[in-house]
Amino acid sequence: MTESLKPSKSFGVGLTLAVLGAIAFSGKAIIVKLAYRYGVDAVTVIMFRMLFALPLFLGMVVWASRQAHSKENPLRWVDALPILGLGFIGYYLSSYLDFLGLQYISAGLERLILYLSPTFVMLIGRVLYKRQVEPIRMLAMLVSYAGICVVFWHEVSWAGPSVAVGSAWVFASAFSYAVYLIFSGQLVHRIGSLRLVGWASSFASICCILQFLLVRPLSAANVPAEVLELSMLNAVLCTATPVLMVMMAIERIGPALASQVGMVGPLSTIILSVLVLGETLNVWVALGTFLVIGGIYLVTKFGSQRGN
Repeated sequence: MTESLKPSKSFGVGLTLAVLGAIAFSGKAIIVKLAYRYGVDAVTVIMFRMLFALPLFLGMVVWASRQAHSKENPLRWVDALPILGLGFIGYYLSSYLDFLGLQYISAGLERLILYLSPTFVMLIGRVLYKRQVEPIRMLAMLVSYAGICVVFWHEVSWAGPSVAVGSAWVFASAFSYAVYLIFSGQLVHRIGSLRLVGWASSFASICCILQFLLVRPLSAANVPAEVLELSMLNAVLCTATPVLMVMMAIERIGPALASQVGMVGPLSTIILSVLVLGETLNVWVALGTFLVIGGIYLVTKFGSQRGN
């Protein structure tokens, strides 16, 4: 009797972790938008976020290095360049472009655009590896982009052309992260996901700190205490913690289901943006969100069936 309950309990824990991880990830945009209210820019906000997150990422490296998989597959010098490259593209560049975009668009639209990463992965795979794209997945992609267009045109109607600039930055962020996903596949199998995330994110943190030191005077670090508090909350609650939650969820329920559960992210972002930021929720935002999530569901569902 006890043995039969173990899988069910593990599944429930995994599902809970996946949901909480998606919600925690979605809170990043809310915290960034709150920080912008204190007159700071993207370079400063991302620097503080990654500065506070760096010790947590290094902790992941130490933790991962003590696991059996890491001892059986020690890092080699040949791994250094791919890890640094992935850290630059997938965590530094993607995050910086995302933070730039959040200066111009709502948190809800930002999260919807970021959730187009699976479609970018599909398109990059088609171009680079000549992978066939089934008609149903093309339809799913068109549905998702139709949802983005609905929300985009709604925001343009009341926020002006700056929405196009912000959306372009976030699209570039989503594409950058998709490139990271494509090229991290082989490396993550050898060195392990936690070790890869730890090292790559640590390097990205250093890049963010160096960027601030190169393009801003040290006096720019003199920010209101609220910005420091928000950055620390962002680093712990919306950066390091959800990474661990999602990885623990994948161990219990698998990557396909964890990815589908993660689609709660856009919904939670929109709800939080309404409650915390006072952003509007109307039929156009609701319709666009429904289309994006529906398209992503089809992409992840059929992608998991084919195993790519």
